[in-house]
Amino acid sequence: MTETATATRTVTVERDLPHPPAKVWRALTESHLIEDWLMKTDFRPVPGHVFEMTADWGTVRCEVIEVAPQSALAYSWNAGDLASTVHWTLTETPTGTRLTMEQTGFRDDQPMYYGGAKLGWPRFFDALETVLDGME
Repeated sequence: MTETATATRTVTVERDLPHPPAKVWRALTESHLIEDWLMKTDFRPVPGHVFEMTADWGTVRCEVIEVAPQSALAYSWNAGDLASTVHWTLTETPTGTRLTMEQTGFRDDQPMYYGGAKLGWPRFFDALETVLDGME
């Protein structure tokens, strides 16, 4: 019996932000700030830390996979039967930071999750920009 690997899809959002990487990093890793733009969470930037994100529509179970201060962050993102990974990359630019988010692992038979991520992440980025603009 041969098993065929299931194809997966990725949602990628990239945005140039007029803020230094240190400030963007804070917004990505401090729980009270994450709550302002994404969801309520008990996140800590420690590899292996298991945490949840909660919203009115449900809970996402996560585990920190990678922490490279001010440059990269990755964690699992599991909700229902979705098992995916969110990877953030921060690249310093002459005017601030290029922030890239890739969520990988959407199976072809998960169009609702994939569609939700394609619509949701740009909105989360908008909210993140609002939080960054209000930070000192």
